[in-house]
Amino acid sequence: MKKAQAASSDKVFNKLDDLLPDLEALYRDVHSHPELSMQETRTAALAADKIRAAGYEVTTGIGKTGVVGVLRNGEGPTVMLRADMDALPVAEATGLPYASKKTATNRDGHTVPVSHMCGHDMHVTWLVGAAKLLAEARTTWRGTLMAVFQPGEETAEGARAMIHDGLFERFPKPDVIFGQHVMVGPSGTVAGRSGAITSAADSLQIRLFGRGAHGSMPQASIDPVVMAAATVMRLQTIVSREVAAAEPVVITVGALQAGTKENVIPDEAIIKLNVRTFDAGVRERVLAAIQRIVNAEAEASGALRKPEITTLDHYPLNVNDRDASKRVVEAFREHFGPDRVRETGPAPASEDFGSFGSEWKSPSVFWFVGGTDPAVYAKAKAANRLNELPVNHSPKFAPVIHPTLRTGVETLVVATRSWLSA
Repeated sequence: MKKAQAASSDKVFNKLDDLLPDLEALYRDVHSHPELSMQETRTAALAADKIRAAGYEVTTGIGKTGVVGVLRNGEGPTVMLRADMDALPVAEATGLPYASKKTATNRDGHTVPVSHMCGHDMHVTWLVGAAKLLAEARTTWRGTLMAVFQPGEETAEGARAMIHDGLFERFPKPDVIFGQHVMVGPSGTVAGRSGAITSAADSLQIRLFGRGAHGSMPQASIDPVVMAAATVMRLQTIVSREVAAAEPVVITVGALQAGTKENVIPDEAIIKLNVRTFDAGVRERVLAAIQRIVNAEAEASGALRKPEITTLDHYPLNVNDRDASKRVVEAFREHFGPDRVRETGPAPASEDFGSFGSEWKSPSVFWFVGGTDPAVYAKAKAANRLNELPVNHSPKFAPVIHPTLRTGVETLVVATRSWLSA
């Protein structure tokens, strides 16, 4: 059985070399024309046109800008492949000839720079390539293939937007769901694990209420700046004193905003923070501790009102199905060889990919594809300077096109072929 599948897989890749120039052109195009979350109209249209030309039944506008392509090819399992499309409000500093110079208007009405500093342009290209190869080699497999181009991953709203727009009712339920992400790591390698693969994430805004006064008369105030400072410092003790060392948790205060003038004590202060956890019980304890500390510091300061704690966004814990992961890893090792496939620990980054599997109650597998020049990575590792390589969301994050492009197409095809056989 395995030998027959391997031979079929080879046939799937017969046209990959000829396809790569077109895929590289598509990648450069999408990279040069990034779009903010839930604004991915141009990218969605490109993806839709490409897979429609390959023979897929295409539905657009799902969850605002999402695209679903379905290729029915006889009786057999249904496999869903997902790629996210959105870019970030970051000014690109890669110096690439195809670097983004785009700006856009965000939902607050502000003009911001936009760039693909997380690799979603590569994800779109990978899925287009895999979808085309599998369509052209449909005599080698039976079943249904569903290509999903998702908006709004960076704001944790795209997956749920597609689900709420009838994704589950309008399309066949997958037997398995696959997704992948380009990350720092030697280009040409693949990494993953069974179980939790990316963390749950909760972003919160805390609004603290004080009483403003002149800077020369602090006794007339309830100082929200001091209240906020005390709160920030106390929040740091949750990880160090309330969570066991074996339970990974990250709490980051990314914004503290209060006042506009040095001699005016303001009425309010805003804290924005992000929490990453890998266990549902730990997450519940940490969020409860944050609420307890925030309320206690406000009461200790004599605040006139209780703080307002608002959830800005939430990413679910992304858990790889054990049996499906084993099957995919075996297929990867057979195709790439064991030296290019490695096991990784859970990543503190977060993804809304997990919403598809958990809410559809289908097994899902998510993995990482290296995007760093292998020589650059090896040199940084030898010098113990891996932490200096530009990572996702850095203005200098720039995966090398080759062999990253080929590898990501191959991983999607190989994983799909491990389910769909002739």
